[in-house]
Amino acid sequence: MARPHAAAIVEDAWHRRVDAVLRARGWRTRLVGHTGYGSEDFARVLGRVLLTRRPDVDAREDASASAAELRSAQDERRGWRAFITAPAMDVPVTVTLGDARVDTHSDRSGYIDVRVKGHGLAPGWHEATIESPDAEQTRVAVVLVGTEQTFGLISDIDDTVISTYLPRPMIAAWNTFVKSENARHVVPGMATMYRTLLDGHPGAPMVYVSTGAWNTAATLTRFLRRHGYPAGPLLLTDWGPTNTGWFRSGQDHKRACLHRLANEFPSIRWVLVGDDGQHDPKIYGDFAEQRPDRVEAIAIRELTPSEQVLSHGIPVSLEEFAPMRDRQGKGVPVCRAGDGYGLLRQLHAVLGEPAQDSRDA
Repeated sequence: MARPHAAAIVEDAWHRRVDAVLRARGWRTRLVGHTGYGSEDFARVLGRVLLTRRPDVDAREDASASAAELRSAQDERRGWRAFITAPAMDVPVTVTLGDARVDTHSDRSGYIDVRVKGHGLAPGWHEATIESPDAEQTRVAVVLVGTEQTFGLISDIDDTVISTYLPRPMIAAWNTFVKSENARHVVPGMATMYRTLLDGHPGAPMVYVSTGAWNTAATLTRFLRRHGYPAGPLLLTDWGPTNTGWFRSGQDHKRACLHRLANEFPSIRWVLVGDDGQHDPKIYGDFAEQRPDRVEAIAIRELTPSEQVLSHGIPVSLEEFAPMRDRQGKGVPVCRAGDGYGLLRQLHAVLGEPAQDSRDA
């Protein structure tokens, strides 16, 4: 195996030092679950192991807590708190789902990403349990998709379902250190579009794929729930160094997620939803060329000129200079509109479904 990148070596040494100091001061491990997904044959259970001095209090603030429990505490919450975390490396963990039980360890950043087979569960929503010797057991939601399902939705998050109205380089810093999670803006009609499409395909999966950090998962989950977006797993990334470099590639992360979902659900044709502010049209278009049998349609939310300026500095889409190749000619329809209502009308047409006015939803 190739030697890890210097960035990973430095980060691992720092984490080990922090781990030793905090444990010496009495900190304990806490398990955090993230919504997982799967089918009747397998399940992917996601989570993280962190160090905390208040495990009982912190456990109530994870994404599985109810809105009523969170409302008063989260109204004034600032995003920076989510990033002040201490990952617990190489902690033994046991994941149980249905009839299956898997023993594993947290990775170098404390993450748990386990593939569970033989769970014996039917399609629908279920709960997995994550256990560790030095932590309170936690439960994590897992949605299982039926093998007969042929339709699914994959959605980007930033500028697709959430508008930040900030220059792209400042979004992470502003949302992390300043803004309350309640101060973000919803993109009109997108939640309605997702709910309407899923109502026409009962049991279809809804998956959110973003280049955002896993630290924001709880915040994003609450935002999506508060604004009526369908529940579904969030596939985020770790912003830290990797074994190959100082920074992860957001585009590579999205491409890998698309191909993994296509392989895990071979019967599903996906509607891919993104925006034209950055790289979604190219990523989705390339994927449609490579896997045309896995793409039902591409839906691109068009940013306003002011949003384009904030996204990359010019008032037009980057496609004006690097045009997206004509996917329609390859059998993959592309829909474009400024909000979810316009996209929904177009998707009804290309999917052969009856149109309906859902602006009151």
